[in-house]
Amino acid sequence: MEEIIDIENTNTNNLIQKSVPNAVPVLVLGIVSIVGCLFYALPGIICGIIALVLHKKDKYLYEENQAQYEVSFKTSKAGKVCGIIGLSLSILYLIILVIAFTFIFKNGPMFRYK
Repeated sequence: MEEIIDIENTNTNNLIQKSVPNAVPVLVLGIVSIVGCLFYALPGIICGIIALVLHKKDKYLYEENQAQYEVSFKTSKAGKVCGIIGLSLSILYLIILVIAFTFIFKNGPMFRYK
């Protein structure tokens, strides 16, 4: 009977959940990248890239021990999705800005004063 109890105790000790080190920063940077796309796209691009790099490090840790990091890795995955969305929106916004400024400077002002 004591052996069964010892086996159960050792199994519960191995399943202690740990947090992936960069899960919350990845999520915060992903959200900031979505908001940052409105500020001439540069903050969104920077934060999105950093979020994706940090998620890659978290993914490496998660693949080493999946059972231990299961819960917090979901937060990191959500941050990755937000980072991809923010990065995509920022790049799209930057392309629109470049086209708009090219059109404005190429054609000159719309109204000419006499």
